Amino acid sequence: MNISNNFRIVATSVLFAIISLTVVYSGGKSSEPEDVILTTEGQYFPERGFENWKRITPEEAGMDPVLITEAIEYSKNNPTSIPYQAQLAIQQWRANDTHRDIIGPTKDHDGGVNGLIIRNGYIVAEWGDVERVDMSYSVTKSFITLMTGLAIDKGYIGDVHDPVCLYVRGQDELDDFSSDHNRKVTWDHLLRMTSEWDGEVWGKPWNAEGRRQPADKPLQEPGTFYVYSNVTTARLALAVMQVLREPLPKVLREKVMNPIGASTTWRWKGYDNAWIEIDGQKMQGSSSGGGWGGSMWIDAPDLARMGLLTLHQGEWDGKQLISGDWFEKAETPTGIRQDRGFNNWNLNTGRKALPEAPESAFFHSGSGNRVYVDRENDLVVVIRWMDTGEAYREFIGKIVNSIT
Repeated sequence: MNISNNFRIVATSVLFAIISLTVVYSGGKSSEPEDVILTTEGQYFPERGFENWKRITPEEAGMDPVLITEAIEYSKNNPTSIPYQAQLAIQQWRANDTHRDIIGPTKDHDGGVNGLIIRNGYIVAEWGDVERVDMSYSVTKSFITLMTGLAIDKGYIGDVHDPVCLYVRGQDELDDFSSDHNRKVTWDHLLRMTSEWDGEVWGKPWNAEGRRQPADKPLQEPGTFYVYSNVTTARLALAVMQVLREPLPKVLREKVMNPIGASTTWRWKGYDNAWIEIDGQKMQGSSSGGGWGGSMWIDAPDLARMGLLTLHQGEWDGKQLISGDWFEKAETPTGIRQDRGFNNWNLNTGRKALPEAPESAFFHSGSGNRVYVDRENDLVVVIRWMDTGEAYREFIGKIVNSIT
């Protein structure tokens, strides 16, 4: 449709103050999100460069400085119990696995607890070596979710409930969606870890991890059983790369990380054996976490930018990078696992995960890494190498309760 006039839309919601949006449509252009320009008034998006990110005091942010200080000190006093030697940590996690061998690079996290508190886009507090690049382990899965959303937006995937076999069956000498069982697996199943996909990727079979309860439970119908799985998420990442026909780190850099002003220091480390040929070019498949090495190696400010992007449901400084509808889907509880949305979107359904936080809050998680996103309070909190159990709930509670 050709529309020559600009429309000014004033939207009011319970989550935001009144925001004025100017939506500009260019006649004859694609309707993909990157071609829709939004001008959002009253919102601050940080400039490129950590040194250029504007700081405000807790008082200016409407937060109690005493509680903020308490939260910071509490995090420092509750470091993670995960060994800082990455290979030792992986060996401990994989003690009950049938496939324990590390197949990707690792990095020790010996920089100590560090974190950032962001409110209304501004840095309110920072502590520790926040610019240290570390493994983010399963936070990587949230980046895979972003890449899947881009594939949907661009029309490479028609619908999240489509069977994956319609897009990748028989491609690139792989035929692992051709069985009667796997033909039922949809993109949504893979995103929600309910796929029960039967196969092997990068030398790791579907049952390589000791997470099934009971361990010998046979494969169920796709969509009927939840198992947290690095294997099936790695297969999701490969499937997305097969339809995009480009390495996911390249797409992520061009379509997301550069537009949000991320640094040049992050790296999406793949598995050593994760190579496939597409269009005559060798491409490395992306890791789904750090449990066998690899993962997103990234610093706290870049994680905070990712958190802000998810807080704004794909919009960044006037441009919709990924459709808002995708983030609504990512935040929708999984039917048989109400505390999970897509991949590592950890939901606060019933306020069970974080009792002091709004039910609408969520967080991206990885071993020793948390990116808390609270749209109701316009709040993003990155914490690294702190205990992620009860201490994390107490930590977030102090920050949320500091809001005056």
